[in-house]
Amino acid sequence: MKAATILGSALLAAVATVHGSVLPRDDLAEPVALSDLLESAKSQVIDEVTSNEETLRRRGQTPACTLSKLVFRREYGALSRKERLAYVNAVKCLQGLPARTPADVAPGARSRFDDFVVTHLQQTLSIHYSGNFPAWHRWFVYQYEQALRNECGYTGYQPYWDWPKYASAPQDSPLFNGDEYSLGGNGEFLDLPGPVIVPPPGVGGGNIQLPAGLGGGLVTTGPFANMTVNLGPVGGLEGVPPGPLGGLGHNPRGLKRNLSPAMNTRYANYTTVLKLLTRPNVDEFRLVSEGVPYTPEIGPHGGVHYTIGGDPGGDLFTSPGDPSFWAHHSQMDRMWAVWQALGSPFGDTRYTDLGSGNYAHVTWANEPPSALTQLSEVIDMGYAAPSTTIADVMSTRSGELCYFYL
Repeated sequence: MKAATILGSALLAAVATVHGSVLPRDDLAEPVALSDLLESAKSQVIDEVTSNEETLRRRGQTPACTLSKLVFRREYGALSRKERLAYVNAVKCLQGLPARTPADVAPGARSRFDDFVVTHLQQTLSIHYSGNFPAWHRWFVYQYEQALRNECGYTGYQPYWDWPKYASAPQDSPLFNGDEYSLGGNGEFLDLPGPVIVPPPGVGGGNIQLPAGLGGGLVTTGPFANMTVNLGPVGGLEGVPPGPLGGLGHNPRGLKRNLSPAMNTRYANYTTVLKLLTRPNVDEFRLVSEGVPYTPEIGPHGGVHYTIGGDPGGDLFTSPGDPSFWAHHSQMDRMWAVWQALGSPFGDTRYTDLGSGNYAHVTWANEPPSALTQLSEVIDMGYAAPSTTIADVMSTRSGELCYFYL
C-alpha cells in the first residue's frame, strides 16, 4: 500500500497541528478549563462514593468501596524519588519471577512480566477499536498493579503518564530522563528515517510515515538499560521482520526506544485532552481518544505509543513489553474515568453505555460487520491474571475496584 505522509515540516519541527491548523503555544500549558474539569470529576467521585456508602449502610449492607478505602493513582513525576524507586524495583521484580504461561502456549515467555505481554499479544486484534477496549485495558492495568503489589511487595499504586505535561520534551521527563528513578532513558540516537507503521493483515487503512524520533537504538541509561525483551515483534513497522512463532517464540534482545516530541505535541497536547473530556457520548469520546486506525488521525492512544516507539514499544502486539506502556495506559484509563465521572448524576449512562458506533462492536472497527459488544462479555486475562466481565469494571469503584486519579 502507498504510504500516506501525514507529518509535514511543521510537525517534524515539533509544532503541533490539529486538522491542519497550527496550535497556539499555550496548547502546551494546562488550561484553567481542564483543571476545573479534573477537580469536578474528583469531587463527583467522592460524592458518589459517600452517597453510596450511606445508602448501603442504612440498608444494613457493607459497601465494597468506601471513602476510607478509595485510593488515588498519581502522576509519575508527582511521586517522590523513594516512591518511584519502589515502583521501578517492583517492575524489575516482576521481570524476575517465573512465567505462568505454559511453554507450549508461548515458549518465549520467561517471566511474570511476559505473561501480560502474551495476553495482549494473543488478543490484540479483538481488544482494539472494539467495544471491550476501554474496559479490557482497565482490567489489564489493574491486574498488573495487583501483581506488583501482591507478588513483589509494592505498596503504592500504578502511576500514570500525564501526556501533555511533558509533550515538548518527553525525553527529559521523570519517566524517561534516564536517572535511577525513571523508567529508563531514550534509546541511543540513530540517524535513521522515521518509521513507517503498517496495518496488520486483514485490517483496512494505509501505511503511515512517522517523523524520525530522537533515539531508535538501545536504552543505555536508567534501571532498564540491561532489560531483555523476550517476545515479539509481531508486526506493525515496515521492514521489521516478525519474531519466531508469530512473536510467541523466544527472541531475546535489548530494549529500544525512539522518543518523539513531535508525536507527543501533535497527538497528546492539552487541547486534545480538553476536547476528549468534553465529548458528549462514548462514541465521540473514543473517536478522539483512539482516532481512526491507519489514517493521519490516530489519536492520543496511538500517538503516545509511537511517542515511545522502538522495540517493543513500536509493535502493536507486544507494546506492553516496554515498562512505560503501563503508565500510558493508566493515563488512558484516567481519561475514561474522568470523562465518566463528568456525566450527571454520578456518570448517568456513562457507566453502562458501550456506544453504537464502529468501535462498539466485537470486531476491529466493525470490520467485518459484527454484533455490538455486550456488558456481559468476558475480559480474558489468559495466564496473566483472573478474568472478569465488562460490567464489573465499567466504573473504577465497581466490583473489586476502588480507585480514582489525582
